[in-house]
Amino acid sequence: MEEYQQLIGVISLTMGVAWASGLNLYAAILVLGFAGSTGGMELPENLQIVQDPAVMLAAGLMYAVEFFADKVPGVDTGWDALHTFIRIPAGALLAASTVGDVSPALQLAAGIVGGSVTSVTHAAKASTRVLINTSPEPVSNWLASISEDVAVFGGLWVALNHPTLFLIGFIAFLFLIIWLLPKLWRGIARIFRKVGQWLGLGKETREAIEDPSAPSSSPLSPAYIAPNSAIRKPLVEALQGLEAMHKSGALSDAEFEQAKASVIAEYQLA
Repeated sequence: MEEYQQLIGVISLTMGVAWASGLNLYAAILVLGFAGSTGGMELPENLQIVQDPAVMLAAGLMYAVEFFADKVPGVDTGWDALHTFIRIPAGALLAASTVGDVSPALQLAAGIVGGSVTSVTHAAKASTRVLINTSPEPVSNWLASISEDVAVFGGLWVALNHPTLFLIGFIAFLFLIIWLLPKLWRGIARIFRKVGQWLGLGKETREAIEDPSAPSSSPLSPAYIAPNSAIRKPLVEALQGLEAMHKSGALSDAEFEQAKASVIAEYQLA
């Protein structure tokens, strides 16, 4: 029975660390370091490095930076994008360090599972923030950020002190994420489509490029700019050539928009 409880505790700690790292890596390190340094928990040997004062100081400094960056609309999304390359590897490393003195294969397995959990949690956090940032007021960002911090501190405390309860909640979280992530991604796709329309890449413009004979009142459409068919045909061909180069990757988004504007301006003067 004691071995069973020990196993549950290790699994809870592994999943808890990985889950918390996806939300706020620095808060997770601080919680573990504080628990280990105050004697509240005996950390596995490979994980005891987080209770080193230098590590805790660095984590505390970065947590303070994230605390403010995470509450500014737009800045929080950029911060999350940057931390895609930090939270996931760190979450995998911390998860691999929680299993103690075991075979390298088990450590690798823990790292793989932990990294996957961190990536899913991070994706849910980042996607939610993108949708929240469509609201002009900052209060929703503050509430989301504070809720995430409370979840990290509270969740890790439960994982350390009530592992069975944490694992039940963790399984429920996984089912929620499986249901929620596709909806978040569809919402983000709608946002990017609207941004594309604002930048002149809307459906009407695309249809005008693909079918120059289609009527259009858009000031960017070839039919509107050049009603003379002798001028409209080379304009459409030029736009189609730019579109092909953009799709092939020869032109970046910014270069494509700049080249398209130059071509249209040239034919307007024709």
